[in-house]
This record gives sequence, C-alpha cells and structure tokens, in this order.
Amino acid sequence: MKSLSILIPVFNEEESLLALFGELKNHFENNSAIEVIFINDGSSDQSQYLIEKEITYHSSWKLINLYRNYGKSVALQSGIDISTGELIATLDADLQDDPKEIINLVDELKNFDIIVGWKKNRLDPIEKRIASKVFNFFIRIFSGLKIKDSNSGIKVLKRELAKSLNLYGGRHRYIPLLAHQKSFKVKEIPVNHRERKFGKSKYGAERYKHGFFDFLTILFLGKYMDRPLHFFGMIGFLSILAGVTAEIYVLYLKYVLFHSFQQHIAMIIFGSLLIITGVQLFTFGLIGEIIVNKNHKTKNFIKEVIE
Repeated sequence: MKSLSILIPVFNEEESLLALFGELKNHFENNSAIEVIFINDGSSDQSQYLIEKEITYHSSWKLINLYRNYGKSVALQSGIDISTGELIATLDADLQDDPKEIINLVDELKNFDIIVGWKKNRLDPIEKRIASKVFNFFIRIFSGLKIKDSNSGIKVLKRELAKSLNLYGGRHRYIPLLAHQKSFKVKEIPVNHRERKFGKSKYGAERYKHGFFDFLTILFLGKYMDRPLHFFGMIGFLSILAGVTAEIYVLYLKYVLFHSFQQHIAMIIFGSLLIITGVQLFTFGLIGEIIVNKNHKTKNFIKEVIE
C-alpha cells in the first residue's frame, strides 16, 4: 500500500474525539504507512487538549493548530501542506463518516485520481438532504461533472491532485469539481453514513449562500483563469465598441445632419464612459482577479505543528 495521510479538520468536536480515536486505532494502528493529521481550526472547547494528549501515544499522529477559525478549506489546505503521504484522505471528526471506508476508497483509486464517498443512505435532517440534492444538481448541470455528493467529507485523492487544489473560502465543497476542471479522473462510490451523535452541524443557511458564490467563482476561475482575457477582453471589447459607435453617431449628427455637439452632450459623455470602462476591464479587473487568487497561496495560517 502507498503511504497515506488522513486529514481530519476539527472545530469544537470534543464530544466525538474519544470515539474517533478508538476507531482510528482499530483500523490504522498497525500500519506504519499511514499518518493521521488533526487540524485544530480554532476550537474553543477541549478539542486541542484531547488531541495533544492522544498523539503522545502515536508516533505517526500529528496536530496542526491554526491561529483561529478559518474554515474547513484552510484547515484541509494546511493539512495538505504538512502531509507526506502519496495518497491523501479527508475525514470529518463528527463520526458521521466511517473511518474504515477509507480503505475501500483507496482500493478504488488505482485507475482514478480521486474517489469520493457518496452518502447513498444519508442520515441527516431532511432540510440538509434537500439542500444537498439542489446543490449537487446545479454542479451536474453547469459543470458536466456527474456526481451525487460533491461535498462529502470522506475522500481519497492522489498527492499531485491535492497539491494543485489551492483551497480557501468554501472551495472544499468543490474538490471533485476542481479535479474535474483540471482533467483529473473522478469516481464516486457509496459509503456508510451514520447519524450525528454529538454536537450539532456547523452547516446552516449562511453556508449555502456562500457556497453558491463559491460555485460561481470556481466555474469562472476554472474556465478563464488560464486565459482571463477571453472573459475580460470580450466584455472590454464590447464596451469599447459600443462607446466608439456612440461617438461616431454623434459625429454623424454633427457633420451630416448639422446638429451641434451641445445637443448630444449626454451621448458624448456616455460613449466616453463606455470606452473608459472597456479599458479598465482590460486592466484592473484582470489584475485584481489574478492577485486575489495568487495571494491565497502565500498566506500562512498555521500557528504550530505538534508531533
């Protein structure tokens, strides 16, 4: 088996951690090729203390403490940056996903770059299941990726894919889509899903609203990030063309129909604004999008790594 890093983001999950430790030990304790990395995403409960105490008994377990709560995307990206495995698995800490399913996902990875766990018999509240179906429906329609559970917390992917993701914001929800856009091979298989026993879900209506805008961002960046002028250039060209047309029309009115410029001052100003807007789209918008995307690659969110 190739070396495997299991990444587990943790945010205020103290009630589920002891049971999670037990399951991880049962399934992975005797495999030296597996490292387990907990990412403490600014927990305010006893999660950090419990993990620190537990990892002293396991040489292949690590804890990453982030400075504050940045969200799941940054937590996973931090884990990817620290991990050493040829394969990388993601697992939520709330016990709803069964850790032993990771082995099944790894077995399916041979001819693919990422295997996503599909919660076929999902044991979540009905409103969350409906929102998930709508969410995944839009992904299938607009991206062409035929997948039923893009936001599944349990996945296994090859390291070269993981290193290409650049996760921030809410992009963790779209890891399969990001892989699809980069022409990596994606497969989905059913996994065991369990009811939540401890705490409450971190996902509310606000997360879905942000998720929609993240989806639009990913669709845009996936299509135009490598050739941004195809987007900004076209809009800028149309804006400039409309502005030049307006100014030519004013000249026609002046020199053919003998109107005065004062009669059409609004048209002159409007045409000028369209031309200026087109030029700005060629410059500020393009530069701004590239800078925002690249800045996330250089930020340091990690406070410390405990092994």
